[in-house]
Amino acid sequence: MTSQSSTKLLDELNQVQLAIELIELGARLQVLESEVALNRGRLVRLYKEVAGKSPPKGMLPFSTDWFLTWMPNIHASFFYTIYDRFHNQQGLERMQAFIKAYRMYQEHLRGTGSEEVLALTRAWTLVRFFESDMFQLSTCTSCKLNFVNHAHTPDSDYVCGVCQPPSRAGKPLIKDCEKSVKEAQVSR
Repeated sequence: MTSQSSTKLLDELNQVQLAIELIELGARLQVLESEVALNRGRLVRLYKEVAGKSPPKGMLPFSTDWFLTWMPNIHASFFYTIYDRFHNQQGLERMQAFIKAYRMYQEHLRGTGSEEVLALTRAWTLVRFFESDMFQLSTCTSCKLNFVNHAHTPDSDYVCGVCQPPSRAGKPLIKDCEKSVKEAQVSR
């Protein structure tokens, strides 16, 4: 076996492993097709084998507005801050950082008993929106944490949804968010 053919085999194995990890985390087929260098037929067969069912059909989320609503913004901001730390500050490769950040996000939710708001496909879409310069992180003038915001938005007086929640937000939910913000400030 030549060095070149063994490298090709290792590359293919790495792509299969990446696809398996993404499927286990809930990736849709469109995410796999964008991120994994395997043909569609192989991805469908792999999806069926790993998930035990055919991949769901339908379009991916495409609106930036969902990420700016109150609870999704908090979750998106939390996830993206983790991703950014792994990818840009620690230098992990993009998908490696993405998977690690998403697992950490899920682990945090399990640890706090919180509901998962940000599915893997939405998290992936969020990263793509940042890469397309559709989003920026804006620092809250009150808690000093970063939150997802439309790109090129003046943010010198930005106040996040935790510090200034909408009137419809329930008090127990606000208390949970405030607690998470305090924990995030301590871990900085």
